[in-house]
Amino acid sequence: MLRIDIDWNGLRSSFEKAKPFPHVVIDDFFAPELAEALERDIPPFDDASWFEYSNPIEEKRALNHWDRFPPATYRVFTYLNSEFLAPLHALTGIKNLRSDEGLHGGGWHLHARGGKLNVHLDYSLHPKLQLERRLNLIVYLTSGWDPKWGGALGLWTHDADNTAPKDLIKAVDCRFNRAVIFDTTHAWHGLPEPLTCPQGVYRKSLATYYLTPARESASTRGRALFAPHGEQASDKSVLELIKRRSKVAAAPKTQRSKK
Repeated sequence: MLRIDIDWNGLRSSFEKAKPFPHVVIDDFFAPELAEALERDIPPFDDASWFEYSNPIEEKRALNHWDRFPPATYRVFTYLNSEFLAPLHALTGIKNLRSDEGLHGGGWHLHARGGKLNVHLDYSLHPKLQLERRLNLIVYLTSGWDPKWGGALGLWTHDADNTAPKDLIKAVDCRFNRAVIFDTTHAWHGLPEPLTCPQGVYRKSLATYYLTPARESASTRGRALFAPHGEQASDKSVLELIKRRSKVAAAPKTQRSKK
């Protein structure tokens, strides 16, 4: 299923020393034929099953319903939620990792021209399991993506005094079949600049997340915490949106279903 020569133990030092937070980038993650099948599995942009996020801090579509996954995607998520835990432990050294079989916030993600995702911290405590989110896995699935269209995953340092992103340290291009695995504890990340890809071309990815029993130091944050981008920092309506978006009860008001 995965590229057979990935040295998970050998990558551990690179993961731990990476800046601005522990992470690793792995190219040619899935076997080539499987990666191609996974790209084909993703529904068209106008499919009614997508859930749409459309507001000043995020423009994207997502789908995490297992019954909508074709066989290849279903098998991959099953593997990532079970056997893949062993390589993750070898890579990170994190004990007691478990997957989120419900794919809360995970599954397929799709961005069209103009798509974006403000820099953010992901939820810390799973809102239903009350386990701490520790790792993200994202795999990019758009063959022929041109980096000049944008879409690179930016990684920022953490300003602990202000609970905000500080400096952009790295930008990871969304190359086809490239995986990014990162520790989410203080991981400010995103793609805040709107995509400039042609109409009909989409930034496609799949994502799943990994949890452990909550540490004493874990934040109680149950939703993503977004940061304003550029001039949004002085826009009261955007700041209020960010405040509402961070609250579990209010967050759905900022989203729009395709149903």
